[in-house]
Amino acid sequence: MIKPTLSSLLNIDRPLIMAPMFLVSNTKMVIEGMKAGVAGCIPALNYRTLEELRASIVELRAAKVPGGSFGYNLIVNKSNIKYKDQLAVLCAEKVDFIITSLGSPAETISAAHKVGIKVFCDVTDLAFAKKVESLGADALIAVNNLAGGHRGNHSPENLIKELNVNTTLPVISAGGVSNKTDLDQMLRYGAVGVSVGSPFIASIESGVSEEYKQACVDYGAKDIVLTEKISGTPCTVINTPYVQKVGTKQSWIERTLSKNKSLKKWVKMIRYLLGSNAVTKAATEVTYKTVWVAGPTIENTVAIRPVAAIVETLTV
Repeated sequence: MIKPTLSSLLNIDRPLIMAPMFLVSNTKMVIEGMKAGVAGCIPALNYRTLEELRASIVELRAAKVPGGSFGYNLIVNKSNIKYKDQLAVLCAEKVDFIITSLGSPAETISAAHKVGIKVFCDVTDLAFAKKVESLGADALIAVNNLAGGHRGNHSPENLIKELNVNTTLPVISAGGVSNKTDLDQMLRYGAVGVSVGSPFIASIESGVSEEYKQACVDYGAKDIVLTEKISGTPCTVINTPYVQKVGTKQSWIERTLSKNKSLKKWVKMIRYLLGSNAVTKAATEVTYKTVWVAGPTIENTVAIRPVAAIVETLTV
């Protein structure tokens, strides 16, 4: 079966999505990405209010150029109490695409397809890929074990090939791309395009502190560790002295509460909110409590550069 390429799915010049990153992604980045011929995606949760979310869509639509595309990421589980309202705004404003994460995309796919919006779903294994395929997803975001943030457990090659063989959906690989050689390798494995995040953290246009950006230059793949301290789910961060001090494992109290069926949902929600606040402060303020989320692909980040230059490194 010949599957549509990412370029044809989104009408973009280059088969690359600038991945949605909490606090990092913003309209400046996406505009520069669109000018460079790629798609950009922003987490809806980067905006405190629906009015701010809507204003960002209006700004991106006005700046859109041929060969570029823009979309938003929705957390579709119960921890995101804004989800339904955010979905309504994205559908009303008719964004180009939506990427769903951490929950069932059924409602999102149904609502988005009614207004012509494509929906790509984060998946880490075949079981979930089959579920979203049955719901009508337009493509799979195959999150592998080299991704930053909440990564998967399978290697890029194994995950891409397994999803290609066992589903009819186009596979977009997420994780492990830091240059053109990496991108080409994912395409050889069978991906129709890639979703790239960490290399763009150290972009001039990103919305985080200069200290965070410089950390992505100074640290490398060997400095990336998994921590359970942010959301309870393992997440990749830079192994700063603060991370080393507080450790990366949940306390016995947190583990016990997380296993309690009646409390599990609330514990996870509180843990997520506390972790998000810590990441927010580290990303936007000069603080000794540095919890900087990043993936191993910062290995080839050698300077703080414009988005357009990073796109060139990845695609030319």
